Amino acid sequence: MPTPDIHAVELAETAAAAFRQVFGAEPEGVWAAPGRVNLIGEHTDYNEGFVMPFALPFYAAAAVSKSETWEFHSTYGNGDTVRADTVGSSVDDGVSGWAGYLAGVAWALNEAGYPVSPVRVAIHSDVPHGAGLSSSAALECAILIALADLHGHEIDRAEAARIAQKAENAYVGAPTGVLDQSASLLCTEGKVMFMDCRDLSREQVPFDLASENLTMLVIDVNAPHRHADGEYASRRADCEEAARQLGVPFLRDAPKHARLEDDRLNRRLRHIITENERVLDTMKILKGGTVAGIGELLTASHASMRDDYEISCTELDSAVDAALEAGALGARMTGGGFGGSAIALVETAAAAKVEAAVIEAAAAKGLRTPRIFVARAAAGAHRVA
Repeated sequence: MPTPDIHAVELAETAAAAFRQVFGAEPEGVWAAPGRVNLIGEHTDYNEGFVMPFALPFYAAAAVSKSETWEFHSTYGNGDTVRADTVGSSVDDGVSGWAGYLAGVAWALNEAGYPVSPVRVAIHSDVPHGAGLSSSAALECAILIALADLHGHEIDRAEAARIAQKAENAYVGAPTGVLDQSASLLCTEGKVMFMDCRDLSREQVPFDLASENLTMLVIDVNAPHRHADGEYASRRADCEEAARQLGVPFLRDAPKHARLEDDRLNRRLRHIITENERVLDTMKILKGGTVAGIGELLTASHASMRDDYEISCTELDSAVDAALEAGALGARMTGGGFGGSAIALVETAAAAKVEAAVIEAAAAKGLRTPRIFVARAAAGAHRVA
């Protein structure tokens, strides 16, 4: 078993303590899965394109033991404990909210031929909720590896990502691609992961910010995901229609210079084509041994998401613009859009200046104060105790 992330160990201790308090026994083990930042490659995953995420040092930790009934406890929110008898039997198990992500994984594992029986779970997570950093995927992946280990199932991590995605798509009802779960399960410490979403082939690419005196800021703009579910589904439907009109299975297969008569669909197409190109260009630059050179690609990605894919918002645009004006080498929104987070690649000496500029810009526009933190590429999902 790989050495657990130190922060994951701290979260695991809290999850285990909650388990003991609620259930009056020791858990059989504790597993943790991280949130993620997508360096570049947005909305390309469900178009079978390319992505480059890395795991964040924020985790969902799951303390778990086998049981006679399904019981899910969470330390956040209202500290709820959800009990259910029929978890894993169908998508109509009746479990919703945060517990639905856990129940959905049990259902998806059973559907995939990996039978699981009831467990008790205590969840503790510090992945920022609503920030576009995959807090839901962290929950799914933590419980998935826990259930697999407890029931003796050896599941390839790429297959596990598909199973977790099915839980979110079919059980929870969110039409997401496979990026988030793949990042949580497959990323490695100190690396950004290039992944082909068609076959889930991947390459771990060195991401050494410190050697170039660079810092990656993550800017949670502290804005609600306005219309996120409906708009996300709308963008996916646009891509499917564009692919149908072009006669290709996915927009990843569209010719580079393809055009459509419908302006909206043409802009969606243009974003996917150019975003895939930006991912490939980013990988080449990083493999060439430099990080600073990807700045312009990050900024171009944001412009494409703002103008062609139309998934940005006032808060994200303010953060990106302020960061660039303050000297960031590149900046972009990250995640599904309509709220969430942005990232900014900055020289370490200028990090404080960029952070201050982003906060000041938000205040000047009457926006909520962003939460800003330094990101590092952390370890993917693993057993902690």
